[in-house]
Amino acid sequence: MGLPQRALYTIHETAARWGCTVYDIAAWAGIGTLKIVTGIPPVACGDQRAGGLVEIQSMDIVRIFRNCGTGPQTAQLLRVRPLGSDDWLHIDAPESGVTLSVGDVMILGEDVRRFEETHDLFGRIEEGAGLGDDGDYDWAAMRIEITRRVYEQGLPNSQAAWIRELQDWFSDRSVDGSFPDERSIRRRLRPVLVALKFKAKTS
Repeated sequence: MGLPQRALYTIHETAARWGCTVYDIAAWAGIGTLKIVTGIPPVACGDQRAGGLVEIQSMDIVRIFRNCGTGPQTAQLLRVRPLGSDDWLHIDAPESGVTLSVGDVMILGEDVRRFEETHDLFGRIEEGAGLGDDGDYDWAAMRIEITRRVYEQGLPNSQAAWIRELQDWFSDRSVDGSFPDERSIRRRLRPVLVALKFKAKTS
C-alpha cells in the first residue's frame, strides 16, 4: 500500500503544476472558484478562538501575489474562516493580525484534484480504465505525471516503489480501478531511469 494522496499543496507548487501564476490562483480564490488555506497559531476573535488550518480570503492579502514582483513579501492577515464554517472571524489579538507570506498559502489536496477534474487540466479520460482513444493506457499522461512527480517530490526510493505509485495513479484515474501490469510500466519507465541515472536509495 502506498502513501495517501497529498493533503496540501503550496500555491507555488499548484501554479507550477497548472502552468499559471500565483496571481491567477489568488484571483480564482477571490471569486470563489477555489479555496485557499494557511496554518496559524491560536488567535482571539471576539469571544472565540481560531487556530490551525483555516481558510483565508485572497483579496485581503492580494498585494503579495503581484506578478511584477513589486509587492511586499508579507501581509497581515486580519480575518480567517475555520474550515467547515460559514462565518469569517476577525482577529482581535494580536491586534496586528498574523504575518503571512505567499509561501504560507496552500490549497487542500482534494480541492486541487477537484479543480483539475472540473477543468480537465490533464485530459483525464472518464470513459474507462485510463484508456486513450486507441484503446491503450494513456502513456502520454503517465509521462506528464512522471515529470510532475520528479519536479514536486524528487525521485522515489526504488523502481518498484515508483511502479506501484504509477499503478495507483492509473487506478485512481480509471472508472473501475484498472491499471497496467508491472512489466508494461517498467518498459516505459526504464528510459527515464537511465536518463536520470537513477540509483535506488539505500537509506
